[in-house]
Amino acid sequence: MDNLIVYCELEDGVIGDVSLELLTKGRSLANQLNCKLEALLVGDDLEKHTQELFPYGVDTIYLVEDKRLSPYTTLPHSSVLINLFKEIKPQVCLMGATSIGRDLGPRVSSALHSGLTADCTALEIGTHEEKKEGKVYENLLYQIRPAFGGNIVATIINPECRPQMATVREGVMKKAIFDPAYKGEIVKLQAEKYVADEDFAIEVIERHIEKSKVNIKGSPIVVAGGYGVGSKDGFDLLHKLASTLNAEVGASRAAVDAGFCEHERQIGQTGVTVRPKLYIACGISGQIQHIAGMQESAMIIAINSDPNAPINNIADVVITGTVEEVVPKLIKHYKQNSK
Repeated sequence: MDNLIVYCELEDGVIGDVSLELLTKGRSLANQLNCKLEALLVGDDLEKHTQELFPYGVDTIYLVEDKRLSPYTTLPHSSVLINLFKEIKPQVCLMGATSIGRDLGPRVSSALHSGLTADCTALEIGTHEEKKEGKVYENLLYQIRPAFGGNIVATIINPECRPQMATVREGVMKKAIFDPAYKGEIVKLQAEKYVADEDFAIEVIERHIEKSKVNIKGSPIVVAGGYGVGSKDGFDLLHKLASTLNAEVGASRAAVDAGFCEHERQIGQTGVTVRPKLYIACGISGQIQHIAGMQESAMIIAINSDPNAPINNIADVVITGTVEEVVPKLIKHYKQNSK
């Protein structure tokens, strides 16, 4: 009762990174709330995953197993969560802001009348005072996310309804083992108790999933361009540098909005969060919305014609000059010195 639970996604027998990131954050939040951290796995052949989850500090793992529950389909998984949450009454539920989380979260929160904050970039525990009513709420989940196109950061709370539900973007939380020897409890639940046969009206006959060809999050080197790159042709130059360094190309929101680069490469509060070993920022001014998505890079090189650009304040190396001047020299220098 009143614990924090994370819905763990499974895709092709692999637990999603965002779920492990949420367990890491969930352990920290559970410590502050002085409650248990729980995980929920729904699908088939689940017990083999439990030893992967326990080291993240999980106290209880719920397993709801049925061959028909894998792969994910909307109605059965929704029924499992809705009926289970009515029974165990968690105070907080977290899930990834993925295609599954965005489908599942609203259905569960609507059925439980609990509310949901989508696409969070940070989670904290805090207090809220309702001055008109003279009430003070302790240990609320601060659900923090960008709003109005990323121009402000909103903190959303849910004082009355439970569970407090949030979906969180992949990559914004760090994934870290809590204790390799940590052991919790496994609770096996009977699927038929939580999901009805009629929920399986849709049968998955065949699945085709096209994997993204862009892997910015997993690349050790990212070459990112901003509006200052000036054009699509300018981004062609960044692609040449990335090819030379075996890196991925990223972009600021301004560059994406201008049509210089595709949206799946967008980095920042309204894009993906990256933590590469090397981040080369080209023509990026460094607005806070972008910095939020890359500030934890191990080394940052800023290339900008403006010596007072805000990104220079967090850069390890600052190169003042235009992208057209500097990037070809970097390519030439790297090729000469890597032979």
